[in-house]
Amino acid sequence: MDSVRVHSPATVSNVVCGFDCLGFALSEPFDEVVVRRIEEPAVRIIHLDDYGLPTEPEKNVAGVALFAMLDALKTSQGFEVEITKNIKPGSGIGSSSASSCGVVVAANHLLGGRFHRRELAEFAMEGEKLASGARHADNIAPCIYGGFTLVRSTDPLEIVSLDHPPLFAAIIHPQIEIKTSAARAILPADVPLAAAIKQWSNLGSMVAALQKGDTGLMCRSMEDVIVEPVRKSLIPKFDDLKSAAMEAGSIGCGISGSGPSVFAISNDLSNAQEVGEAMRRVYAVTGIDFNVYVSAIASQGVAVMAA
Repeated sequence: MDSVRVHSPATVSNVVCGFDCLGFALSEPFDEVVVRRIEEPAVRIIHLDDYGLPTEPEKNVAGVALFAMLDALKTSQGFEVEITKNIKPGSGIGSSSASSCGVVVAANHLLGGRFHRRELAEFAMEGEKLASGARHADNIAPCIYGGFTLVRSTDPLEIVSLDHPPLFAAIIHPQIEIKTSAARAILPADVPLAAAIKQWSNLGSMVAALQKGDTGLMCRSMEDVIVEPVRKSLIPKFDDLKSAAMEAGSIGCGISGSGPSVFAISNDLSNAQEVGEAMRRVYAVTGIDFNVYVSAIASQGVAVMAA
């Protein structure tokens, strides 16, 4: 096989109480990535979208991730990468990780499955490092593994897949820019012990709630006493969005990644659609452009579609 096409999904990270460690994959939106073998020992990047992302491989998250894979192979193999981004950069729903993960999964398929998922996640983390300055995996993990994932450690990398009931998400993406570096810069350097204990307790009970399918416990666990209180000031009408989502019957609501997207989890598709409409009404009067997505939480990560 000389060519393969994959769909690489958007992801939600942090999931309120799991800063930098908890995430889940969405069914849509997704990036489309085509990887082809080429004769020369090089990496070529082609973007079929209008976001103006760099095509120099050393400046592109997909190129950097692929270089990490090729370095591990110790080979002169070359690839051409064609990317159609349907996940807007800077949206807070894993745009950079979708590119990084999509390219390494596709290339690995062409190589006959040489690497296992943890190794692919390691390669993709190099793309995240380029995008945000940190080798974090809370978007990478669900993008490759699918479903809900917990990153127990990044050095060494250990990813835990979590059982969960069928769930759906409504996401609103205000068309404003929040740089990850800026969102990290405002976080507190020190955390009071009482707040840390509360956060640990919420994360532990969130994992238990997912495993048990206990949506009531899930709702009570989706509380962030450290990050959200600081970051919500970056997102206009965040409190109104959260109130509207909860009043519409959402299990829980919070900031996706570093924002600006805000997500809400529901038991079923019908409620997710109602929650999406409730959030849409909040933003309809702001004058800020926005997109709303409603999606199942996907059990599969990057999906190989065709040659």
